[in-house]
Amino acid sequence: MGHDSYMDRGGAGAGPEQEGRQEPGLKANAIGFLDALVIGLNSTSPAYSLAAVLGPIVALVGIYAPGVMLASFVPMLLIAAAFYYLNKVDQDCGTTFSWVTRAMGPWAGWLGGWAIAMTGVLVIGSLADVAVHFGLLAVGLDSWAANAWIRQILTVVVILVMTGICVIGTELSAHLQDILILAQVFFLLAFAVVAIYRVYAGTSTLEEIEPSLSWLNPFGAGGAALTGGLLLGVFIYWGWESAVNLTEEVENSATAPGKAGIWSTVILLVTYLSVGFAVVAYAGTAYLAENAGEEEAIFAVLAHEVMGGWDWVVLLAVSTSALASTQTTIIPASRTALSMARRHALPHGLAQIHPRFRTPDVSTWWVAGIAIGWYLVVNQISENALLDSLTALSLLIAFYYALTGLACAIYYRRHLLENVHNFLLIGVGPVLGAGLLAWLLVESIGDMSNPENSASGASWFGLGPPLVIGIAIALVGVAVMCFWRVQDGRFWQERRSVVDPALVHAGKGEGVS
Repeated sequence: MGHDSYMDRGGAGAGPEQEGRQEPGLKANAIGFLDALVIGLNSTSPAYSLAAVLGPIVALVGIYAPGVMLASFVPMLLIAAAFYYLNKVDQDCGTTFSWVTRAMGPWAGWLGGWAIAMTGVLVIGSLADVAVHFGLLAVGLDSWAANAWIRQILTVVVILVMTGICVIGTELSAHLQDILILAQVFFLLAFAVVAIYRVYAGTSTLEEIEPSLSWLNPFGAGGAALTGGLLLGVFIYWGWESAVNLTEEVENSATAPGKAGIWSTVILLVTYLSVGFAVVAYAGTAYLAENAGEEEAIFAVLAHEVMGGWDWVVLLAVSTSALASTQTTIIPASRTALSMARRHALPHGLAQIHPRFRTPDVSTWWVAGIAIGWYLVVNQISENALLDSLTALSLLIAFYYALTGLACAIYYRRHLLENVHNFLLIGVGPVLGAGLLAWLLVESIGDMSNPENSASGASWFGLGPPLVIGIAIALVGVAVMCFWRVQDGRFWQERRSVVDPALVHAGKGEGVS
């Protein structure tokens, strides 16, 4: 299928059946490269991600935690390259959905889009909950933070406010994100500097260890520990592609969003290694391993140990991190739903663009509504069930990232042997990244099948709850896809395509409709 037969990007799927009526599109050139970079960074929620997984990673690999975070960066960088090269030839806010459809056909493309939308639904409530919890701790309202009802009500309010900001406009979202990322990175680096200083000054209150470059060796802890650590490591980098989901709203849309995605992974690596070294050096592995089960609470404890009366600084960093990510995680899910709806892969009502704000208001509110419903229902089961639903995220993340890596090589297949650059960066790199993630996907399925490995320790149908949640989401997705295929078959008439040679050689994305 040729490029020009795809739906018009500007109108929400303006086709002949709409009798020439042009609907408003997303607001072009609303934000620049730096704004996209910041949104990519905030989507990964650096402070929250570190707080959630640093303890468990240390419990698995000890002093080699920085090495595992370095190793986890490799597949992320390779997949970020795939996003960059696919965005060059197809600036579609549906990213993986659109690209996989072009490269591998509508069935695979639909499932990729479903996986992205569902990651948002699973994680938004949890992120908002963490923002509320740490925010209350930072201002001394510990009794409120301990009250489940107060926390849940405030969490729903936070989701609604953040969704409203997303609808009002991408520029407002970006300005708020700029403030939140500056605060977050400043707080994290202040924490790391103070911790390292106290290690060398000999004033650590815990069992400090002098940092060593050997900690960067990911294989130091052995194979099984490395596998578990990598699974956790992939989670802390996930989310940078929000920068690419805004491709239709970013200046220089053919290259800037892809570059923002790549740079955000590099900045994350530096941040994670700095804080990883600082925490392991200050607290020692035994203390971190003992407290690994506390999830993000480990940072709350460490903040007080390292910063003393200034512990609110770190608590506020985790709160702003989760707050920023609550907002930016709505973006990929809502933009993917918009892209799917305008191609008739979902009900067309989801493709509505707000005439004034020029954002996908209907799909954005739908994502928020489903996320709130999921958060409240799962919380009634147990708090551990919410953690299990987060663990299920790694299955969806590994699936759609691996799918994107494969799609890159397939889509560019006629150009991979033209030169070394194409072969390595567009072919081998993304396929290698996809292979690593597919391997992690298989490993995590094996790990999650054992109920004892779940947060709750419960058995659902003889399996771990995270695997059951992942399977259920996949089955619901297949059911919805088949139902919509019967209801409206237009999307399934799309055919695979290959990239236009002129676009590859020009290195630009102009001319792609």
